[in-house]
Amino acid sequence: MERKIIYLINPISGTSKKEKTRLLIERETQFQQIPYKVVFTNPTGNYDLVRDAILQEAFTDVIIVGGDGTVNQVTNALRDTGVRFGIIPSGSGNGLARAANIPSKLKSALAIVFGGKAKAIDAFTVNGAYSCMLSGVGFDAQVAHDFAQKTTRGLFTYTQQSIINYFKAIPYQFEITIDHFSFFTDAFFISIANSNQFGNNATIAPQASLSDGLLDVVVVQKMNKAKLPFAILRQMRGNNKLQKLVDDMSTKTILYFQTPSLSIKNEKLAPLHIDGEPRETAEALDIRIIKDAFLLLQP
Repeated sequence: MERKIIYLINPISGTSKKEKTRLLIERETQFQQIPYKVVFTNPTGNYDLVRDAILQEAFTDVIIVGGDGTVNQVTNALRDTGVRFGIIPSGSGNGLARAANIPSKLKSALAIVFGGKAKAIDAFTVNGAYSCMLSGVGFDAQVAHDFAQKTTRGLFTYTQQSIINYFKAIPYQFEITIDHFSFFTDAFFISIANSNQFGNNATIAPQASLSDGLLDVVVVQKMNKAKLPFAILRQMRGNNKLQKLVDDMSTKTILYFQTPSLSIKNEKLAPLHIDGEPRETAEALDIRIIKDAFLLLQP
């Protein structure tokens, strides 16, 4: 089957200059003798024209040049067309690309586009809203809300907002239900992950797989705030093993488990993010896996 590629470039994601990126992409794709088209991403998330091109001109691959927010929009809009997706990471965190072992360097990422293997990966929904990487409520969502208001993006700004919110962080009250088993918790945040990290190699769910049909849930429970960074660091290092919820949860600072679905009562209206983008929160959150949501080119 002859390949035809659409490159979707987000002109404002991350901090890199996009003109040099576009010129290199065009040169390398021409060298591969693969027909292609370059299109800029749409901030509204409307990709009807791209869909028409896929269907009418038999494009086989959509390569996303952007960050996790762009990956979310594009894969959600076009995953039912059957195309293969690729990622050239150029966002602030690039969590899904990192989880899929896609290199951050442009030429190395292009090598995956040209020579990688398409593998089905999962996604999930939060009250019907699509997420392909990691979503959450609480402290990390507040960071996402504040980060979105900043004119300067990048790791430094994200770290700055994380530190500011650390000092303001308070635990929220939640009720979590999994397969008819419910429990209450006061928690600083809850992360629901299909990939293993927040981005920037900050691994929050070390056992997460992109294609196992399970969500990794991390509940950072109420504790002395001075202990909070060290508890999160232990989680990121993989020191917390997956547990069964029959364990004594009161003795744990962080709960870590897997499930294909869960619901969260969020009556205190802790803030919500989906794939790092702030979203309007809700008193009840229903979260469900989408098995084999789309094909992703990977090493």
